[in-house]
Amino acid sequence: MKKRASVTFQPDGATVEVDVGSGLLDAAIAAGVEIDAPCGGQGRCGRCKVTVHGDGVKRPPSAHLSADDIAAGQVLACQTQVMGDIEVSIPAGMARLAGTPRDHAGAEPEALPGACDWRRNPAVRSVALEMEPPSLTDSLSDLGRLYRELARHDVAETSVALPLLKDLAAKLRESEWKATVTLEMGDLVNGHHLPPRVIAIAAGDDRPGSYGLAIDLGTTSVVAYLVDFETARVVDTASAYNRQISYGDDVISRIVYSQRDDGLAHLQRLALDTMNELIDELCERNDVAHATIHEAVVAGNTIMTHLLLGLDPKYLRIEPYIPTMTIPPKMLAAEVGLKLNPQAHVHCMPAVSSYIGGDITAGVISSGLFATDKVTLFLDIGTNGEIVLGTKDWLIACSCSAGPAFEGGGVRRGMRATAGAIERVWIDDATFEASYRTIGNSPAAGLCGSGLIDLLGELFMTGIIDRSGCIDMRLRGRHVRDGDLGPEYVVAWAADSSTGHDIAINDRDIANLLRAKAAVYAGCEVLCKNVGMAMTDVEQILIGGAFGQYIDVQKAVRIGLLPDLPTDRYTFVGNTSALGAYMTLLCVDMRQEVQRVADRITYIELSADNAFMNEYNAALFLPHTDDSAFPSVAQSAEARRLAEMISAEFGGDMEAYLKANR
Repeated sequence: MKKRASVTFQPDGATVEVDVGSGLLDAAIAAGVEIDAPCGGQGRCGRCKVTVHGDGVKRPPSAHLSADDIAAGQVLACQTQVMGDIEVSIPAGMARLAGTPRDHAGAEPEALPGACDWRRNPAVRSVALEMEPPSLTDSLSDLGRLYRELARHDVAETSVALPLLKDLAAKLRESEWKATVTLEMGDLVNGHHLPPRVIAIAAGDDRPGSYGLAIDLGTTSVVAYLVDFETARVVDTASAYNRQISYGDDVISRIVYSQRDDGLAHLQRLALDTMNELIDELCERNDVAHATIHEAVVAGNTIMTHLLLGLDPKYLRIEPYIPTMTIPPKMLAAEVGLKLNPQAHVHCMPAVSSYIGGDITAGVISSGLFATDKVTLFLDIGTNGEIVLGTKDWLIACSCSAGPAFEGGGVRRGMRATAGAIERVWIDDATFEASYRTIGNSPAAGLCGSGLIDLLGELFMTGIIDRSGCIDMRLRGRHVRDGDLGPEYVVAWAADSSTGHDIAINDRDIANLLRAKAAVYAGCEVLCKNVGMAMTDVEQILIGGAFGQYIDVQKAVRIGLLPDLPTDRYTFVGNTSALGAYMTLLCVDMRQEVQRVADRITYIELSADNAFMNEYNAALFLPHTDDSAFPSVAQSAEARRLAEMISAEFGGDMEAYLKANR
């Protein structure tokens, strides 16, 4: 029998017993405590550093642990084995109990974009029936009676699964031959609707309600809409972090983890646990029975969809990057493992390729890109950067490996956009003093994506960093200093932070951000040049995803992340993945449109395109090596230099300056 050891995690006090030799990170997950491990437990990032009290651990040496760290009992959770009873202290801001309720996410969609008449062709329909009881002169079977009455309501053909027949006889007799039948209406195929299918049969004529779920299965977070099929209204929304996060911030780290023993099954369970907890939350909060959720649509990237369905994703990261499938089959909720009506179908949005998934197909639909005459650039910047260019007549797409930098990964003091994250930054030209705003006005805990974009732009415009992103150590002083990892700029001091340490950005962090922004911009350039267009020919830019809701376009242009185009061409379109799932959930006609859109998108593999590396290298500077591509940034920099000169030479007196230069 294997020896067991007890592990207690502070400050939550969560305790778990594990086999001796188990990984400390695995023990944390078993205890319901999530520890950030952006590299997926490969020991590369050093972000899962915790303090162990007691000698019951075995740890390999690591470049991320100094002699002082080791003396203080610090270990990397992903590289440490539990050998005896221990207590583990997790730094403030890192730990959170899995499944903690989150704030509601996303605004309620008010209408269905595109040409979709959901009232005429609903995906799910409930019909109240009143049947003639059987007699010696009318000996039609109970099911035959149900079919006959449905035909009188224009439902001529349908099917009923065996589980629904087992108590049909008793239900009809107890309700005096009244019943409410819920039907999944047949998909539109080649202009013809397939026969509908009975999902549920309720006794009596009181409709118990009929609901659907639209789910955005993101790499970082999961969002669920509970939708009333009768009104198309979003009853409620809920969101949570994807519980797979502890095994990697990015999809590649999760693919690596999936190759471990039971790794794929474990990641599948975590995805299902996250989704089922949201379903439980929505049902409890709105007094909705799980059995009345009759349909679900899930939009996720190709890798998330593979992990949800338990499909081996390893070939997605091996050239030539081929997925098991791009068009997932219809599945029953019971097959998938979702807590809905067992007869409910679960639809996963179709993908285009390994790195253009169902979430992007959903975005092309919900943003209206698939139906517009305008040349449109659609960007979804998250853990990866997906880009689609086109009109209603043509669509071309690529995925750029931006990495998780704009979600806080790869940045020493980076974090996700949660309470305490610095989301806005301003730097004084004269003193180099930073002022900032945090999410929730909480004490600063780190820098999230929008804060990093602001900071990078401010550092550049004030001259603290040069065009290559290097900190100018000639400005060494209160904010610019030598740190333990080289030159750094301090944004927030330890006394003002919730972490007890200074929040600073260093040259390595900046280099990671430059690589991320260069990949996104280069992807846009490559798509335009593939169709013989210049960036200035783009008539509108749609920015989807949670990230897009918080960034300042002007500052994103300042660092060369986004094209230098008039701000009125930019539109933030919110969570297009969830909205696309919502549209597909409600409307049968939209399901065929979704497939047509996925089939129309031409995918460009950037790793096989030499032009991408040229564009990428050119974009590794601030804002770019080609100043003419960013005229507004050049003008802003010139205006700033002029203001500094007037301040220094004329005391800020504009009239004196103009008089001297007449």
